[in-house]
Amino acid sequence: MNKAHILYLAHGGGPLPLLGDEAHREMVRCLRHIAGGMQKPSAILVISAHWEEETTTVTSAARPPLIYDYNGFPEESYHIRYLCPGEPALAEKTLRALRNSGIAARADEQRGFDHGVFVPLKIMYPQADMPVVQLSLDSSLKAGRHLEMGRALRALAYDNLLVIGSGFSFHNMRAFFSEETAATRAMNEAFESWLLETCGGTDMDEAHRWERLLNWEEAPYARYCHPREEHLMPLHVCYGLAGRPCSESFELRMLNKKSSMYLWRPEESM
Repeated sequence: MNKAHILYLAHGGGPLPLLGDEAHREMVRCLRHIAGGMQKPSAILVISAHWEEETTTVTSAARPPLIYDYNGFPEESYHIRYLCPGEPALAEKTLRALRNSGIAARADEQRGFDHGVFVPLKIMYPQADMPVVQLSLDSSLKAGRHLEMGRALRALAYDNLLVIGSGFSFHNMRAFFSEETAATRAMNEAFESWLLETCGGTDMDEAHRWERLLNWEEAPYARYCHPREEHLMPLHVCYGLAGRPCSESFELRMLNKKSSMYLWRPEESM
């Protein structure tokens, strides 16, 4: 599994990144830059913040539809197309890796891709010519559970795979629509500094890094930045899979908040 690229990214606010929204321009540029610096993947496995299940679930349809899981946006938002194929063989390998590690998992032949999947992929790979499989979060949202999910995926054998954790390193909806103050900016930046150190610090052993992510609520202003943690948990899956500091980190501002993305390149390419 060390041949996979692993990326934790911010997918932004609903369809806005695809509508030319000014507050998402840095995000769009960053995702295009990341995609341009990697070999085009053979397939993509996405863990999105917008799918939670009591039993970990994998999409297994050959042609999954899109789910427009947002409201109140322009009509064009509901006609976005991303006609990528699914990949039942990758879905089966994902299920096997999870189950072999004692994680209950099932396939879903009906579910489509939510905006945490199709929005960033339409930016990064607009041709939609590579297969995609989506993996749900565990509805418990327990950090340890998602770290273990990632570790289980180390057994997943698939050449030139890209694994994406699609969330947002800052996700406080009330804060997005409130005036920023010096205090709220400082809280946002303190958590981001902790996250950058945790994911990228090369002088930290992996047991300590795992422990920090396991106990992420102890980070500075963690619950201000994540009142609910569904947008952070895809990062835990990414680190559980990688088991090492990220190769590159990307700092940017989105929706007037500081956020970050993390890329783990295959070990042999480092």
